[in-house]
Formats: sequence, C-alpha cells, structure tokens
Amino acid sequence: MKIKNIPFSPPDITDVEKKLVMEVLDSGWITTGPKTKEFEDEITTYCDANNAVVLANASAGLELILKVYNICEGDEVITTPYTYVATSNVILHRGVKPTFVDVKKDSFLIDEQKLAMAITPKTKAIITVDIAGVPVDYDAIRAILKEKNREDIIFISDSAHSFGGIYKGKKVGAQADFNVFSFHAVKNLTTAEGGAITFNDNKFKGKEDLVKEFKITSLQGQSKDALAKMKAGAWKYDIITDGMKCNMTDINAAIGLGQIRRYEGMLTRRKAIFEIYTKSLDNKEWAIIPFTKDEIRETSYHLYTLRLKGFKEAQRDELIQKLADIGIATNVHFTPLPMFTLYKNLGYSIKDYPNAYNQYANEITLPVYSTLKLEDAEYVVNNVIKCAEEIISK
Repeated sequence: MKIKNIPFSPPDITDVEKKLVMEVLDSGWITTGPKTKEFEDEITTYCDANNAVVLANASAGLELILKVYNICEGDEVITTPYTYVATSNVILHRGVKPTFVDVKKDSFLIDEQKLAMAITPKTKAIITVDIAGVPVDYDAIRAILKEKNREDIIFISDSAHSFGGIYKGKKVGAQADFNVFSFHAVKNLTTAEGGAITFNDNKFKGKEDLVKEFKITSLQGQSKDALAKMKAGAWKYDIITDGMKCNMTDINAAIGLGQIRRYEGMLTRRKAIFEIYTKSLDNKEWAIIPFTKDEIRETSYHLYTLRLKGFKEAQRDELIQKLADIGIATNVHFTPLPMFTLYKNLGYSIKDYPNAYNQYANEITLPVYSTLKLEDAEYVVNNVIKCAEEIISK
C-alpha cells in the first residue's frame, strides 16, 4: 500500500484571500483599519449578533471581558478542566484561581448540574467551552442562573471551536452574554492568528458603549486608534485605562474576509468528511462516534473526536504512532488541565475530575479540513480501523 502524507489541519487559503491581503499591502495601511471594521461587520451578520470586536486572538477576547468587568483577586470564575489551557490561563492572569467543574459522563461538555452546585456568592463569571464545535446548551446554563437568582453572573462562552455551529436554529454568536471565537491557523476559519467577541447588548451591565470600551482597552487604553492618530494634525490622544495590546491588523482581517465569504462551502466539505468517517466507524463496536447534531444543536464540524471503547491511554497512544508511521497525523483534544504541571502545582488533581479523564484517555482526533480530499478521508478511516483492530487483537 502506498503511504500518503495526511497532515492534521492545514489552512485553506486561496487566491481570494491572497488578493484581499495584497489590497491591504498596497494600500499603505496594514494595521487596524478599514478591513478590520469590514470583517467585524461580516462576523456580526453571519453570527446574527448585534456587535463584534475582532482581536489578536481568542485568549485576548476572554481576558478583555474579565478586565473590562474588573473580575480580579477575591472573585470566582467557574470553567471546565476539559479545554485548552487558554481558557483558564486568562483567569489566572486576573489573579483568580479557576473553579473547575467536571464534564458530564461520556460528554466533552461541562456538567450543568455540577456547575449549579459550584456557584457561590463570590462567583462573578462562568466560562463554558464548545468543545470540537459542539455548542453547550446555552439555555440550560441560563436557566440555572435564573433558578439560583444569579443572573448577575457574566456568562461567557469560549466558542473558539464553534464558529458556524448552530443552536436552536441560529448560528452560534449571540447566545451567551459574550461568545468568543478563535481564528487561529488550525481553526475552520483562520486569520493566521485572531479572534472575536460577539454579543448583543452594547450597554451590558451599565456600560455606556461596550464596543468602544473593548477597542480602547485592546489598544493600550488609548483614546484614538493608530489610523485616527495618523491623520494630519490629529496626533493628540489620551490614555484612559491600563489597556492591553491585542488589536487585529488589516492583514489578518483581509484573510478573514476571504474565509468568511467562502465559509459555508468550507463547512459543507468538513461535514462530508465527518460523514465518511462515521459511515465507516458506525458499525464498529469499539468506536464511540462524536456528536454532530440533535434537535437543538449542530456542530461546526471542527474536530472529529473519536473515542475507542476499552482503550487505555497507552493503547490510544500506540494507535496515534501506528497512524503516524503511515503518514496520517492525528491529535488528542484535550489533555485535561489538572494533568499539567502548572495546575498540579496550584493544587488541582485529575482524580477530582474522573469524567474528564475518561474522555481524554481513549480519545483520538482525526484530521478534518476543507482541502482534504474525500478519497484521502477514506484512506484515513480505513487505516484507523485497520490499526485499531490490530491493537485490539493483541
């Protein structure tokens, strides 16, 4: 059998993106400017939200919300241990030790009932995570906050994976108080590096103009952006707050504009790859097929998070290596945070999050990207089956 080289998640860049980037390079203005605003407008429309602010990355978006609402030492923020470290590191940056709530049994998503029990008078924010592109049940979270008379808690969705996902008939983007997306190089839609906050209420919790405040805070607290300052005679500015530096550039936004204009076609291809994998794996007793769709939610088809019934960590790792040996790159999403040195040193133990560990121990993420040929998807899944069954038969 001829060995193919199947990378895990290369970007889908075409002449559309290249043309838009060249327009920026030729314009004489390459940092935050008109293309950034254009991208924000298109995100707002796509997500059926009232507002969007684009940033250097999703991590900055999460931290910006916590900073603008002055969540800091002495407050509590609840999140899940089953996520990439960015979700919780931003909480640490604010001087807060995250309160982790385990995922539901046989799910990658936070356990709503355990979340309800974790709320205390000090809880100021909850950050849920749409793992693999699957939206959490946003209304279930809101119902818990209402039942506990804690609708003062800021509900943030780390939607890094779920751009293009659907919740109750609408695109993900305006269900939480804030949805935060990632446009990193491996995401469905990329700007190389980038992210966005989407939300409906521009006066949320008494703010005069939240879009303006996010933008000022993302630019060192400066009252004028660089484009405005560069106009003849307009050099004076003020520093209003101790801001961050996490604005998006027009170069990144130009890539994003090309991506978002092609995005539905990219999603269609990702869905087709999911269907190829599932069709081949569905009759395998050892294969636990990832969630794709139910009556209220549909994934963005970001990650194919296959789990292998009865596999231990070592067997899963052996499968990853066997596939790598024949040119197929796979991954694991995610190592639960309490397993990392940083979080162990902070006093967390994976023993306290058994459901998270069980999801991780036998999970393998198969390659899904919009330039993957369907015949190569067949090659991937056929070899996953072959290699997995070789391990099982030992």
